[in-house]
Amino acid sequence: MFSKFAVAALLLGASAGAAAGLPVFCQQSIDISAAEQDRVLRFAGAVKNELQASGARVALIARAGLDLSRFGQLYSHAGVALRDNPGGPWAVRQLYYACDESRPRLFDQGVAGFALGADAPTRGHVALLFLPEEDGALLEQAALDKRLALALLAGQYSANAYAFGTRYQNCNQWVAELLANAWGRLDGSASAHPREDAQQWLRAQGYAAGPVRIPSHWMMFAGQFVPLVHLNDHPLEDVQALALQVSVPASIEAFVHKRAPQARRVELCHTQERIVVRRGWEPLGAACEPAPGDEVIALAP
Repeated sequence: MFSKFAVAALLLGASAGAAAGLPVFCQQSIDISAAEQDRVLRFAGAVKNELQASGARVALIARAGLDLSRFGQLYSHAGVALRDNPGGPWAVRQLYYACDESRPRLFDQGVAGFALGADAPTRGHVALLFLPEEDGALLEQAALDKRLALALLAGQYSANAYAFGTRYQNCNQWVAELLANAWGRLDGSASAHPREDAQQWLRAQGYAAGPVRIPSHWMMFAGQFVPLVHLNDHPLEDVQALALQVSVPASIEAFVHKRAPQARRVELCHTQERIVVRRGWEPLGAACEPAPGDEVIALAP
């Protein structure tokens, strides 16, 4: 087993050495209390209810894993939720980093496990994108095509992988390249260079990765010494500008919204006191504060 499902998923990571503020990967799982686990499972139940009530067969799903606020990001990890996933109804197909094997893998995970991958059990965010029928059908077909899914899997993982290179890959980049194969009707399983083909299509369609902005040159330099974080695949001008082109859930969401503005978005968050459900493209925000029109589900203390 691997530690803290999010280990696979985290792009620039979150809490590392306190002084550095840099990410630590493959850390031990965080123990949570029975009350915290119950709260997260109730939150996962609300997420699954939205999936089941959607009438869709597939959804893009993202969660806030670790605290990436210093990089201007709330969501860290994306996958594809499939109603008819062989791993179980609405299980999430995703890339993760298998710490024991030191390599990226594909993994089907139930919604409850996906929600439990958040670093802080006292607060959590999940965003769902429900696609127009044709776009959804193409994505479902691509995601369930094991040959294609594996053809797009890189041999080396980097949490901050350059979105238009093939040396490394992170979880969100795998989703972006899967979307490219689905919507571009590419035949990645038969191509000699499936990832290059996908990235070329994404560029042509105006896909913008990040940028993920690094707070300081010192942090950029120190990041080179953190396992699973690399700079040797990024253009030098991006490194100098402290702005890395990394696929993050926000990049995928913006691309989907531009390509399919009729797509539906549902965002759910929870605190210790409540679950908030918002339907629409206005983000909830990290504080999980409800606004008029949001559904609020009280959680017992």
